[in-house]
Amino acid sequence: MARNEELFNAIIKGKRKEVGTLVQTDLDAGSKPENILNDSMIPAMREVGERFSRNEVYVPEMLIAARAMAAGLAIIEPLLTAKGIEPKGRVAIGTVKGDLHDIGKNLVVMMLKGAGYEVMDLGVDCPNEKYEEAVRNGAQALLLSALLTTTMPAMKDVVAYLKEKGLNPKIVIGGAPVTQEYANEIGADGYGRDANDAVKVVERVLAA
Repeated sequence: MARNEELFNAIIKGKRKEVGTLVQTDLDAGSKPENILNDSMIPAMREVGERFSRNEVYVPEMLIAARAMAAGLAIIEPLLTAKGIEPKGRVAIGTVKGDLHDIGKNLVVMMLKGAGYEVMDLGVDCPNEKYEEAVRNGAQALLLSALLTTTMPAMKDVVAYLKEKGLNPKIVIGGAPVTQEYANEIGADGYGRDANDAVKVVERVLAA
């Protein structure tokens, strides 16, 4: 199946109702749900992410596109599950202990879902035990988010805690004050500078 340009553009423009209608129309015409996802929907979110990285669109536009994508995923995901099609990977994401900010986290969640991952959203102010539970429930990668410099040390605590428990998931960190240098310092596997970059880093560390 070639890319459905109408669906592709509807996601980019954040036309939620239109996305749902177009996805259903494609399904009714006999298109496979995995083809709709891989040929039209994922490329659309990838394009939005690239534009975000180039400062051509900003958080509001990205959120609107992600919500439009979610409308399509709500139709597609049950069909993929019923067919036994596995997600690209299972990841968990949460804002670290002491930090209640979630806009950046929510963007990453939407981008990861849009890229074909199963995502456990752990919420905000996550204690170490919550990350441990996610790993024991199958998360292959953990994404730790922090917006405040004062909560960044909690990332180091998570890494140390999981090692003490004998758990070794891939760990990716991100957030406004976070840097690649800090990721190296605490022993994280990767650093995402924005939501789009986070998806690329997850793909890279899970393939390693």
